[in-house]
Amino acid sequence: MIASPYAVDLERIPVREHRALVTGSETAWWEYGPEDAPVIVAVHGFRGDHHGLEPIVAKLPGYRVIIPDLPGFGASSTFAGRPHDIDAYADWLVAFVAETGVADAAANAGAWTLLGHSFGSIVTSAAVASGLAPDRLILVNPIGAPALEGPRAIMTRLAVAYYRAAAALPERAGFALLRNRAIVRVMSVTMAKTRDPGLRRFIHDQHDRYFSAFDDRDAVLQAFEASVGHDVREYAPAIATPTLLVVAEEDDVTPIEAQYRLHPLFADATLAVIPDVGHLVHYETPGEAAGHIRVFVEGERA
Repeated sequence: MIASPYAVDLERIPVREHRALVTGSETAWWEYGPEDAPVIVAVHGFRGDHHGLEPIVAKLPGYRVIIPDLPGFGASSTFAGRPHDIDAYADWLVAFVAETGVADAAANAGAWTLLGHSFGSIVTSAAVASGLAPDRLILVNPIGAPALEGPRAIMTRLAVAYYRAAAALPERAGFALLRNRAIVRVMSVTMAKTRDPGLRRFIHDQHDRYFSAFDDRDAVLQAFEASVGHDVREYAPAIATPTLLVVAEEDDVTPIEAQYRLHPLFADATLAVIPDVGHLVHYETPGEAAGHIRVFVEGERA
């Protein structure tokens, strides 16, 4: 295990673990920070779990951040009798927010914010477009263009073939392919942009530890197909909520040019570009992301 460069900051923040049945998934979530602090509900990306967003939590002392593991990943079970598509995840998120009571608490004590990273940006956008009503929406590295189009389409199609092969193989071989450490390392090396060797080791260790935390191959394939079959552009025109887009200058998943095209599709959006980083803003530049979040949430007080 590689020590986290954000461990000291994170250890200062109290954390509480919870579990509840939410739309057929035994959902696990973690609550960081004071119970009476401003609330952020955060949704992680594909194949990740709550650990991936902890570096941003570490840079947001004084906030109450609630991070569930998406159904089918981490410590949360799969959906019972329902495919793992965007509609299912959006419905689950609406029910999860109701389960936590943050909307009711916010009505009495202040506004609440919804945050989604990567695949989580699609889930959160779909939920808000369908009626979930946070006071603010934050999308970090949003999936702002079709994955099956553009300069990265070939790599996406190879990934589709990889996940379909893993689902078609006998169970033991399929899991071995999905959890193959060499393939996971290639994904990690491709996405990491930092030149800091210690930070790179930490990123690779995080992916080794948490990128294969799932127990159902079909759920992984369904979630992957949902992630490449949809993007935030579908939902942006229906979102009136004030929105912050935290985007990376060197993102390999959604190019910066596509993020500039995504921005005006929202009724009320602010675009914040972090230079010299790619899709792993949450690992490489969590302090910069947290700074943009504070300014967006707190305004002049930040």
